[in-house]
Amino acid sequence: MGTLFIDRKDVHIKLDGGAIAFYANGKREGMVPIAPLKRVIVVGNVTIETSVLNRLTDEGISVLFLSGRKTKYHGRIEGRLHNNALLRVKQYKKSLISHSNLFPIYFSCEIVERKIEGQINFLKEALHERQDLRFTITRGITVIEKIKGHVKDLKRELPFQNDAIYDDVNMILMGYEGGAASSYFSAYTMLFPDSLNFKNRNRRPPLDPVNSVLSLCYTLLHYEFVREIEMIGLDPFIGFYHQFDYGRESLACDLVELYRTDVDRFVWRIFRERNFSERDFTYNENRAGCYMKKSARERFYFLHEEWSRDIRPDLREEVRMLANRINGGESDG
Repeated sequence: MGTLFIDRKDVHIKLDGGAIAFYANGKREGMVPIAPLKRVIVVGNVTIETSVLNRLTDEGISVLFLSGRKTKYHGRIEGRLHNNALLRVKQYKKSLISHSNLFPIYFSCEIVERKIEGQINFLKEALHERQDLRFTITRGITVIEKIKGHVKDLKRELPFQNDAIYDDVNMILMGYEGGAASSYFSAYTMLFPDSLNFKNRNRRPPLDPVNSVLSLCYTLLHYEFVREIEMIGLDPFIGFYHQFDYGRESLACDLVELYRTDVDRFVWRIFRERNFSERDFTYNENRAGCYMKKSARERFYFLHEEWSRDIRPDLREEVRMLANRINGGESDG
């Protein structure tokens, strides 16, 4: 067990030797050993004694805090992080574009290219199961493949451009990424039953069950990357494709783009296998947002952790390879 989800209202959490003990109404309800844990995700209103938090941070276990029904991110606690300040200095230098340092541009092209490739591969997989959507899916693939070609051309022509274009590359790539996403979601939404009312990608708040699950999964993936980035000694706030923005872990945002279609595939699978239906979700007043019910969240945590165990080695290796590129002084693709 690598992840512990705590999603029970008014539970009191204490330290008991090498375990976490859970109390409700003054009575012990259960215990979980600390040794196997890598992360603890706390959802809603619980009471945690400081001795528990001290022990978790001493053991290098991440603690992530989400709100109750909306599962909105509120904060996290980490133990001692990697002491390699030199690596972070190199990362900062790498983030500054110049004629002698095109690393951010090439890295950004790689992100968009790999994300688009993932969209194409996923839609091709979906086509095998949804032949009834052949026209819609094939049309989406065709458009995205054309955009992928534009990204390849841009990357190939970079060494021959003058410095002025470097400031525009990010905007050009975002345009390509947005165009591919539009075509991709036009096909992706068709994979789900009409009863889920999934018409497009929306968030803050999500307006339908599929967007509700997508947003939660993207949030959890983001903080998986933040943890791995900090553990290896990089700074999650200094990105290459996503620009500096106060309070945003831009490097984590960069890397999440590479695995969004893995999340999309997982979400499609759990709805396709009827683990969830529209009855598992509730709406705020005036349908201002759609959120998973508590009973559904319990099922989701198990399914998500099962999926996460398979993908975490890839996330860790992704961050390790990036750290090696930064530390090795690579300046281009």
